[in-house]
Amino acid sequence: MTGSYPPIGQVAVIVPTYNERENLECVAVRIRDAVPKADLLVVDDNSPDGTGELADKLASADSQIHVLHRPGKSGLGAAYLAGFQWALDRGYDAVVEMDADGSHQAEDLPRLVDALDDADLVVGSRWVPGGKIVNWPVTRQVISRAGNIYVRLMLGIKVRDATGGFRAYRADALRKIALEDVVSQGYCFQIDLTLRTIRAGLKVAEIPITFVERARGTSKMSNAIVREAFWRVTQWGVAAWPARLRRRGAAPGSQGKRR
Repeated sequence: MTGSYPPIGQVAVIVPTYNERENLECVAVRIRDAVPKADLLVVDDNSPDGTGELADKLASADSQIHVLHRPGKSGLGAAYLAGFQWALDRGYDAVVEMDADGSHQAEDLPRLVDALDDADLVVGSRWVPGGKIVNWPVTRQVISRAGNIYVRLMLGIKVRDATGGFRAYRADALRKIALEDVVSQGYCFQIDLTLRTIRAGLKVAEIPITFVERARGTSKMSNAIVREAFWRVTQWGVAAWPARLRRRGAAPGSQGKRR
């Protein structure tokens, strides 16, 4: 630890759910085993398969599991924003994003949280050395790799897995990046918050993780999600070009330093 960051105390792991009854209990057990001092918040969008009821049952048996019920499905970004606000209102020091489908390995959680000792945002990355993909179709890998290359080129950032959804934030960082203005969803939500963190002068770190394709249930990824990410990244990149051109030729500064 460098000494420039205060120690992390309470941690909330936020897991959004929509029709994840088959996966939730196993994921919850793995999270509680991996980080027993952390709390788990399930944010359920009124899943018709009974995921919310199962979450309530798990919460009744474990005081460190909580449930936030929302009236209907309104997107991953909105679910995370609701979870962030829940955690910030209750004074947590760090907030972790994690999928409910088992693709993010709970056993990586301690490394993710520990890396906040020297960062404001830690991204669990599939595309840094040591990162792994298990059972993902080649087409999905190509889309993810190409999308992240496009993000780096258009936005001028160095993060290699800006679309990754397994990540940890310091609570103070979330308070500095104007969450009330975020409207993006899906992959684009992760890119949006990564860019906001960097532009706020905060430090982003990446650590390698193993990503495993879900074994049960249906992926929520769609062509609309990919199109939204492409369109918004293009808009953000074009809007930033004048400033980037003005800086061309100047001595490069260090990206993502803590203020």
